[in-house]
Amino acid sequence: MKVALVLSGCGVFDGSEIHESVLTMLALSGAGVSYQCMAPSVPQAHVINHLTGQVAENENRNVLVESARIARGEIINIANAHSHDYDAVFFPGGFGAAKNLCDFAFRKNSCQIQPDVLRFAKAMAAAQKPACYICIAPTMIPLIYGEGAKLTIGDDQDTAQTIEAMGGEHVDCPVQECVVDKDRKLVSTPAYMLAKNIAEAAAGIKAAVEATLALMTSKEN
Repeated sequence: MKVALVLSGCGVFDGSEIHESVLTMLALSGAGVSYQCMAPSVPQAHVINHLTGQVAENENRNVLVESARIARGEIINIANAHSHDYDAVFFPGGFGAAKNLCDFAFRKNSCQIQPDVLRFAKAMAAAQKPACYICIAPTMIPLIYGEGAKLTIGDDQDTAQTIEAMGGEHVDCPVQECVVDKDRKLVSTPAYMLAKNIAEAAAGIKAAVEATLALMTSKEN
């Protein structure tokens, strides 16, 4: 059993949310599931100074190279990933999911997904392999699964309305829980869209990982 873990850089404001990424790894490892980290080899939308919160002007970074920090170097270019090698896929959040994996942060309901990410995500969906989207990453779901896909980003009404405009069916969800679309083998959880601390984020991510693994081992697979 092996799953894909798609990263979007390193750092909450311009890449993968580090806590969410590591908590996902921890939950998978604790369940005895191996994972392969991957990311697109593209420039980051921008670089944020995480001390000041300001854009670092004239600084450029690569999403794959930055993601390798979280993966401890064990990472591949998602352009070289194949759906038949994995039993499920996980997308931690962080602004990188909405800036680098797609451009939801900039274009809202007219956003598009980075082509290599879209190809892999749609291949996993077409193969009916479970997928777990965390925090802001579920904003990509309507573009991958089409109209009516059930998902959550917590209870932020502005973001939920945008998701509905994209064709998704948003479900309000507390931080420690997750939403499961059984028909699409799709799981989502709010994490730091709602979490006030790492323990709250951990509870929801653990629940989402467990729900995704249950879909992997169900008789319907």
